[in-house]
Amino acid sequence: MRVFVTGATGLIGSAVVAELLGSGHTVLALARSDGSARAAEAAGAEPLRGALADLDVLRSGVAQADGVVHLAFGNDFSSPEALARNVSEESAALAALGDELVGSDRPFVTVSGTPWTPGRVSTEADPLPTDGPVGGRGRAVTAVLGLAARGVRSTAVRLPRTVHNQGAGGFAGLLTDIARRSGVSGYPGDGTQRWPAVHALDAAVLFRLALEKADPGSVWHAVADEGDRVRDIADVIGRRLGLPVESVPAQTYGPIGPIFASDQPSSSAHTRQSLGWEPKHPGLLEDLENIQP
Repeated sequence: MRVFVTGATGLIGSAVVAELLGSGHTVLALARSDGSARAAEAAGAEPLRGALADLDVLRSGVAQADGVVHLAFGNDFSSPEALARNVSEESAALAALGDELVGSDRPFVTVSGTPWTPGRVSTEADPLPTDGPVGGRGRAVTAVLGLAARGVRSTAVRLPRTVHNQGAGGFAGLLTDIARRSGVSGYPGDGTQRWPAVHALDAAVLFRLALEKADPGSVWHAVADEGDRVRDIADVIGRRLGLPVESVPAQTYGPIGPIFASDQPSSSAHTRQSLGWEPKHPGLLEDLENIQP
């Protein structure tokens, strides 16, 4: 299968591209810079120059592919306005990709986050939030799943708060970055809130399985660790960096502070049973031991 992949050179995307190529697929990779294009080529993919905001380029990518995997999302979380721009850009991109796929019966795998369900572990049956700081993402992904009624084999892989590899990535990676800058390995609240996690290489396998096998309109959870306590995450970061570990205000984390402060464990039982997915790589706390001072 020739697969058009957005976000193909990021931490998750590079793992997905390697997984697809290793399984006999070919990849057309959206590349927003010369550096990204070179990285895509080095990985064995064909680059297609353009950014997520270039809707005509996205349509061109779909036209050249047998299926689509969408992973790209802006990395600016500095303010509510920046986060809103990221969400708006992605929503327009998803609409363009989906419109180009209507009536084709081709697979369209998009990405979202595991939902927060107060007082219990979330499952694949739980809906995405459609309000709050990232509610727009929930609405856009719900619209993608709705394309199942219009001849698209659309499906969503929900990623946990941390997708990690060699100690980097996700919310835990943001904790590490802030710790380096501030001199404190911080955590919001009392640190007992739990975040789910998955190794990027395990997540990549699930994206491939969803592309190859998932039914239209289906939802999957790429969750290996159901919920690691944030205090435990901060403890490893602090020890690896030689920094004190302390509670810090939720506003330390900007517009996603309320998400950081939430207890949000998640299950992947249905995904494992239905798609035969089984994580094999190190869990988050073990992987964080790769952080270098």
